[in-house]
Amino acid sequence: MDKVYDVVIVGAGPGGMSAAIYAKRAGLDTLLLEKAYVSGGQIINTMEIDNYPGLPRVGGMELANKLKAHVEEVGIISVQEEVVGVSLDNELKRVLTKNHQYITRNVIIATGARHRRLGIIGEWELTGLGVSYCATCDGAFFKNKTVAVIGGGDVAVEDALYLSRMCKQVYLIHRRDMLRATKVLQERLLSVANIMVLWNQVPEQIIGEGHVERILLRDVNIEITQEVDVDGVFVAVGMNPNSDTFKAVVELDESGYIKAGEDCRTNVAGVYAIGDVRTKELRQIITAAADGANVVTSVQGDI
Repeated sequence: MDKVYDVVIVGAGPGGMSAAIYAKRAGLDTLLLEKAYVSGGQIINTMEIDNYPGLPRVGGMELANKLKAHVEEVGIISVQEEVVGVSLDNELKRVLTKNHQYITRNVIIATGARHRRLGIIGEWELTGLGVSYCATCDGAFFKNKTVAVIGGGDVAVEDALYLSRMCKQVYLIHRRDMLRATKVLQERLLSVANIMVLWNQVPEQIIGEGHVERILLRDVNIEITQEVDVDGVFVAVGMNPNSDTFKAVVELDESGYIKAGEDCRTNVAGVYAIGDVRTKELRQIITAAADGANVVTSVQGDI
């Protein structure tokens, strides 16, 4: 008979790794599954994190490595495999990968979210040829060049600030007349000489032959278009949850996030959702880590 785990955690970002640590400390037989070669989720693509308490200006990869080392220190079994399906009909649940199935009493979904696309002409064709979704990954390719960042939230402003250190000119393009980013980030942004905010503008097309050359913008108020010369376009317009594998078995909201409250319980007994994949107001590293603690309390209470 296959081994039966107390908990299988799907995803090894900050939420998944925190849950694994808490589960192990609670004496639960735990398996951690991660499809990527490197654990850490989105933070591995973040050069500098300045809002995680006690670790100011920590590198994303550094924090990921610290979390992974803690997971290994407490003796968590971690396997690099992508989950392709789940069967949640019985008290014992089956988590399916391409090569194996894992039997467990409880499943914690910690699959996070992925970058949202603009859906405009030229975006797909020029992805990797000047269109990017990760400023810290690709910013170095645009040293002394002109780039545009699309978005108005914290990530977009952080990307613009990061790119301003190496780029000649950074345009922050936002569809409204005010940003959603936190006040401290807005103040930093507006103090940087080589960042220009283009208000009330939406991108209509990314133009270029073999590489990005220009971006076509439309003014939402007066419906006038303009072309702006840029060498790169960084898209920071939000995320889509990685919930497709579970959409047939747990309840989702209209945006595809798994419905779960602060206790992380879904509508299916023994199935929990944590981190960026679940419904919540704030999606940050600290809230994902907090979910990791809360979910284990819920699991223990349900056993």
